[in-house]
Amino acid sequence: MTIAAIYDALARMLDYPEEKERLQADYDLVSAFLNKQRLESTISHFGEFADASSLAALQEEYVATFDFNPATAPYLGHHLFGDNQKKGGYMIMLKQEFERCGYSPIGSELPDHLSVVLGFLAHLARQEGEAARRPFIAECVLPGVERLNTAFALQIDSHWKVLVETARMLCAEDCKEVQSC
Repeated sequence: MTIAAIYDALARMLDYPEEKERLQADYDLVSAFLNKQRLESTISHFGEFADASSLAALQEEYVATFDFNPATAPYLGHHLFGDNQKKGGYMIMLKQEFERCGYSPIGSELPDHLSVVLGFLAHLARQEGEAARRPFIAECVLPGVERLNTAFALQIDSHWKVLVETARMLCAEDCKEVQSC
């Protein structure tokens, strides 16, 4: 179980749910990794929700959480810069970094979507190692994930909240040796 596999699994979990079995398998992988690393998490709440819900119910809550609520939209640029020109620069920087590292996101999400960024971190873990990944997390990912996580503080009943917290915790843990984290 590598950090790349965990980033990939968490990326799929934070994307629109297409297949319940895949979501549950990804949950099992992330949960086992967190336990092995002795990282305290409430991810089991999400696992229970996913297990007890139909695919339609998972999809409905995903849309209500991420698509109909701008405060919890999964776009890091939105949380970092709002709707101004700096967000555009951030998006361009992400696309250039993806291209430079040979990463081609699957699907049609914008480059700052949390699932796309986590997929890129998995790619970096497989291709570039810690030297490239950790500074990228510290400078370009963690600040946005932390703001998204803060936005979720008011979402008491969202089951997806714990996945955002898990992404924040995983990114913070992964780059803890970098000074700016």
